[in-house]
Amino acid sequence: MIRRPPRSTPKPSSAASDVYKRQVNENDFQEIVENSEIPVLVDFWAEWCGPCKMIAPTIDQLAEEYDGKVLFAKVDVDSNPNLSVRFHVRSIPMLLLFKDGKPVDQIIGAVGKQHFEEKINAVV
Repeated sequence: MIRRPPRSTPKPSSAASDVYKRQVNENDFQEIVENSEIPVLVDFWAEWCGPCKMIAPTIDQLAEEYDGKVLFAKVDVDSNPNLSVRFHVRSIPMLLLFKDGKPVDQIIGAVGKQHFEEKINAVV
């Protein structure tokens, strides 16, 4: 189960950049992610998630470095609960790497750039 902060906690403002934030949702997930001709790294995140914001600059850098080789997308778990259930998202950040429309690897938690690169390089 994904833990959410108490309702009385104010939402922090988003400090993450918008370079890679192709927001996908339950309506367009199949079209954008599963039908992609290139690998897709999908970031399951939430606005209130501190570790999600911590990795955002790294993901932005990777999106620039792998431009045209990998599509980077985001799924807000609060707005898309069916995708969270479908892909067994139990903690965030959780990133799924898709190739040929199927999840082939996952990354859970705030990890370093090298870890992301190893996973991505295995599918490109």
